Amino acid sequence: MKKHWYDYLWVLSLTYLILGFFNILFAWLGLLCFFIPLLIAIIGGNKGYCNRYCGRGQLFSLVGGRFGLSRRKDVPRWLKSKGFRYGFLIFFFLMFFQMLWTTYLVFSGAQDLRQVVTLVWTFRLPWQWAYSGGVTPWVAQFAFGFYSVMLTSTVLGFVTMLLFKPRSWCVYCPMGTMTQLICKARHRGS
Repeated sequence: MKKHWYDYLWVLSLTYLILGFFNILFAWLGLLCFFIPLLIAIIGGNKGYCNRYCGRGQLFSLVGGRFGLSRRKDVPRWLKSKGFRYGFLIFFFLMFFQMLWTTYLVFSGAQDLRQVVTLVWTFRLPWQWAYSGGVTPWVAQFAFGFYSVMLTSTVLGFVTMLLFKPRSWCVYCPMGTMTQLICKARHRGS
């Protein structure tokens, strides 16, 4: 099977995680993973990003498939259900807006910069080595929060990859759910 340039986007996902480990400000690049899928869904009316360009999904396919770290079991029905997917999307939005609120508090001076990455929205990991100053504190706070979101979703993806099929994360990925809703709305309106 012929390889295309987009078959190697998993390198960008891995690079993103590594760069954020050493310098938290690289976390801002993760916004591309938020806006590009939405734009493709809005403009193209399809889930082309999920199906072709998602580096995270490719990374899970590589690690779980080619390297054999997946049990290759079917995803449980409850994980695929609309209730779980939409519930997880709502939960994800709540955590995202909480991150934005924390960023606003730092921006307004009501709170000091917290140099922590929160894993799975619960475990606070000190991450001070990844930031040495140089930018406005709210810019760094957003980076810490956004990297937390990206790292958490990657960890959840790896857990489901290990337990089920390699791209099990794609079943309940909030971006996939949002792009699917956009595509449905576009096709309903046409």
